[in-house]
Amino acid sequence: MANGTDIQALLFDVFGTVVDWRGGVAREARSFLDRYAPQLDAYEFADAWRSKYGPSMEEVRSGRRPFVRLDVLHYENLSQVLQEYRIDTAAIPQQELDALNLAWHRLDPWPDSVQGLGRLKQRFMIAPMSNGHIRLMMDIAKRAGLPWDAILGSEVVRAYKPAPQAYLGAVEVLGLQPDQICMVAAHNGDLAAARRCGLKTAFIPRPTEHGPTQTSNLRAEQDWDYVARDMNDLASQLGCPA
Repeated sequence: MANGTDIQALLFDVFGTVVDWRGGVAREARSFLDRYAPQLDAYEFADAWRSKYGPSMEEVRSGRRPFVRLDVLHYENLSQVLQEYRIDTAAIPQQELDALNLAWHRLDPWPDSVQGLGRLKQRFMIAPMSNGHIRLMMDIAKRAGLPWDAILGSEVVRAYKPAPQAYLGAVEVLGLQPDQICMVAAHNGDLAAARRCGLKTAFIPRPTEHGPTQTSNLRAEQDWDYVARDMNDLASQLGCPA
């Protein structure tokens, strides 16, 4: 286990680690689907939309296209999903498509997130290190009451995780050394990339992020510096008062 007194800042993955993207997107999509595809399950739709998340970012990471905000990728991915489900977008008002795309701005926190972050904030600088852009992270934080000290992530460093620049750019912005920062995530791959950049790591399992039949990221797959049950457990391990 790492020495928590060496850590000055905690950076957090957001989608899946801090907020429930699947439940939020399904909730937001339900009324839209009721109008245009009532036979579709909202969770299936959310999963299909999310499945295009990684491949769309890889186009940017690989250099095949310039950096664009996640809202742009989400809209392109939404258009693909609607086409795959044979939903005629020509019959849908543009404002409805735009509103559905903003579902990712209206996500709920996991039950422990707000309290746990509040405790961690007492001792450390805390900020999202998300593939979401600034406005997206601000909207989620305002709605959910997330007490960030700053908004970091893809738009700040113009790179998507797990590219090294995504982590090292945040380190540079904070003016710290990599080992003075701890990356917190529910995804082993995110933590592995952060560790390769010299950051400390903390794993928090979110076993229902992908629904009740989730098979990935159910447990720590490496010897991370911290493994916690939830945000409050991490706060306790790092000596933050209740």
